[in-house]
Amino acid sequence: MKLVVANLFRVAALALLLILLFRTEWLSFMLVPLTSNNAPAVYTQNSLASLAAGHLQLVIGSIVCSAVLAVIGGIFVTRESGADFLPLSRAVANAGQTFPPVAVLALAVPATGFGAMPTLIALFLYGLLPIFENTVAGLKQVSPQVLDAADGMGMNGTQRLFRVELPLALPLILEGLKVATVINIGTATIGSTVAAKGLGEVIIAGLISDNTAFILQGGLIVGLMAVLIYDAMGLVEGVITRRIGLRAA
Repeated sequence: MKLVVANLFRVAALALLLILLFRTEWLSFMLVPLTSNNAPAVYTQNSLASLAAGHLQLVIGSIVCSAVLAVIGGIFVTRESGADFLPLSRAVANAGQTFPPVAVLALAVPATGFGAMPTLIALFLYGLLPIFENTVAGLKQVSPQVLDAADGMGMNGTQRLFRVELPLALPLILEGLKVATVINIGTATIGSTVAAKGLGEVIIAGLISDNTAFILQGGLIVGLMAVLIYDAMGLVEGVITRRIGLRAA
């Protein structure tokens, strides 16, 4: 029963997202009451599908960079040679979350100019902490008995890392990746303030013109994308962990 309800929710959410992206006019009867002074109810200054694609490009590009650095950093500080750098690495990752993304944009624009790059820098910093912390936690939770068994089988450090530690830490790493992705889907809306292509353009246009219909369109698309992508990543995580024997089929 739970599976049926979950699948119905996925289908409904996906259908609503597709309507918002490609046939927003179908929802005009609900959006018109949210406007005033005969303002348009549907955002038409740019293609919503194109803006969503640009939004996802920013998120994917930043998450890939964050994941590479955070996982490598997590591996390094859980090795004996890098253990002393754990507090410093954790402080750097935390700084990425505590530093306001708007401030990052303000600092990055003079160096990189307007457009996608300052937004990518802000999202990159925001994505570091969840992935780094989950990588460290995942690697540290591997049982010493399992590590001893790997050593007893004659594995060297690299073999033990890739054949034992990372597979066992994978569920936590993937969870951190999911959290970072959802955070960045929401945070990427600020990129429109520095001319990055994304759904923030719709929300900002609504705020400037006091058009709640525009704000609702942009917010709903961002929210639905976050929910559906988080759910899809969870399904992929389940498949991967079952394949490597960490979860019952």
